[in-house]
Order: sequence, then C-alpha cells, then structure tokens
Amino acid sequence: MKISKPRVLDLFSGAGGMSLGFAEAGFHISAAVDNWQDALDTLRHNHPDIKTANIDLSSKSKLDVFLEELVDVDVIVGGPPCQGFSIAGKRDPEDPRNKLYSGFVKAVSTIRPSYFVMENVPTIGSPSNRPLFNSIIEDFQNLGYAVTADVLLASQFGVPQNRRRMFIVGSSADNALINFPIASSRFVTTKEAISDLPENSQSDGSEYMSTAQSDYQTQVRINAHSVFNHQVTDHSARTQEVIAQVPDGGNYKDLPERFRGIRNVNIAWTRLNSEKPSFTIDTGHRHHFHYKYNRVPTARESARLQSFPDTFQFLGSKTSQLKQIGNAVPPLLAKALADNILMRLGG
Repeated sequence: MKISKPRVLDLFSGAGGMSLGFAEAGFHISAAVDNWQDALDTLRHNHPDIKTANIDLSSKSKLDVFLEELVDVDVIVGGPPCQGFSIAGKRDPEDPRNKLYSGFVKAVSTIRPSYFVMENVPTIGSPSNRPLFNSIIEDFQNLGYAVTADVLLASQFGVPQNRRRMFIVGSSADNALINFPIASSRFVTTKEAISDLPENSQSDGSEYMSTAQSDYQTQVRINAHSVFNHQVTDHSARTQEVIAQVPDGGNYKDLPERFRGIRNVNIAWTRLNSEKPSFTIDTGHRHHFHYKYNRVPTARESARLQSFPDTFQFLGSKTSQLKQIGNAVPPLLAKALADNILMRLGG
C-alpha cells in the first residue's frame, strides 16, 4: 500500500517517545532501531506496523545491512545514549558511549534524509563538552547539512515535566532549516497530570476509578477505556513513615534531623510538587515520591508526566517499564518539533 505521509526512521528508539510524537504530527514511522528488546517489544505492541530491528548501532556491518533495506526515508530521528554527557554520569569526553552517535551519522550519510533530529542531554553543549559537540556539528555539516541546535524545556510544550533536552536539527541543501517551536508560558502541573489515578494498584485493563479532573487528563484519556501499568511499589513501614513527614513539594531538608542521614544523596526523600510541573522523571530510582501518597510514582503516573497517552501500554517488568519511560523523549515535545518539520515538507 502506498504511503503518502513523510517517512521516519527512529534510531536509538527506546520505547518510542520520539516515534509517537512524529506519528501524532502526521508522519509514518517506517522503522525503529534499538538494542534493548524490552523497549522494542513495547514499541511494536503500540505500533504493530513499524519495522523494528535489535541492532547495536556501533556495529557497522549490521547497520549497513539494515540501511540497505530502507527506502524513501524523509526524516531520521534519534537519541544516542547520553551517559557520557549527563550530569548524572561522569561527563567523560572519552566515554565510548559518546561514539555511538557515529552510527547516527552513518545512517544520515547513507539515506540522505531531508531532515534529521538528534536529541541529547543539555550538557552536551556545555564548555567541557564543547569540542565533542562541535565535532558532531561538523560531521553533519561535512555531509552538506545546515545544522542548528537548541535546548528545549518540555514543560513549555504541554509536558507536565521540567525536562531539558538538546535538539540538533539538520536540513539538506534542498530544504529550509526549521524554526524551533515557540514556547508557551502555560504549564501543566503534576496534580493536573495524575490526580485521577488512585493510591493503590489497578490491574491492567481495569476501568478508571474516577472521572478526568483536568483538561490534560481528558486529553491523555482519548480513546482509552481502561488503565494499564498502574502497579504501586510496596515500601517498608519505615520508608512510608519517613515519606509521610515530607510535605507536598518538600525534600530531605523537611525531615527531622534523625532521618536525614538514612539516604545520603541530595535528591533523597523528594516529593513531587502538586502545583508545578514535575522535575525530570528518572529511570526508577526510589528517591522521588508522589506529592500526596507515600510511595514512588507508578509507571502510568510516570508515563503521564512524560506525556504518553493512556492508550500507550508498556511491556516488561515494572523495573523495565520505569526505565523505558525515564529514557524516553516526551512525545508532546517531539510533536512540537515534528509539526515544524512537517510544515517545511509541505504537510
């Protein structure tokens, strides 16, 4: 069947946050590549028509074979692993994971898409990483692409989360470079995102236990008739006792002195703030807690804070689900970029 929509190849796809954003903007996701099968299983479950491949993108031979089978790709998107750049990591310019972006460059060189979008942590552009960042830009410029980059704050694009990401966007010689989307000052709060989800677990496929309580909840519930991925974590009585003493939006500084040394990290015992967008969702560490309940957020609550709709189901263990969600590009942020690219492509 002929596909009239512009086609996208998603590299380092994870569970498909970038793919979902581009699909919702009106693109056809032709293929997705990752080397974590759990994430690919989730992506295929939600997009059965997408071709997926479990490939280590540092393997040139496997990548070459895969690229030979692709035709008519208009946009390549992806987020090479960022541990070498991240504040949470060692920020080592020699980290071998930093070299994985060369697989992304290889795909752009082979396919020659009209546009590419490469996503990463904002610290990739920091002074300490500037030589490596400049090298990445030069690699694409040497392929004949005009390149621009900017750091976008997800909460300014409808995502209930203060997540900053660097986006490097390139356009081929025949295409105008996109304008980055215009930010909004209207934030979606954590409460607006997850207040309708109950304190206790729900079995997958069970009905909602309350009506939508905000415009955002109405939006993420479209075409969803039941709840998935809302299984709570069982904490010890001791942990719950400590959490209970932290107020909405508080942290370890609000605890009595005798409790502060239990977890010796600054982010420990941090509650979400119900009246603000969430801080950056991580991959499942047990340091961040619900603004009201004495537990960490469920996978569904984390997915809401990442702007995944309730129709999007995550497969694998609870630990795997949280990692898939924490690693994802927020779909609404990806859609904001995709809308601008589609406009340039005449969509």
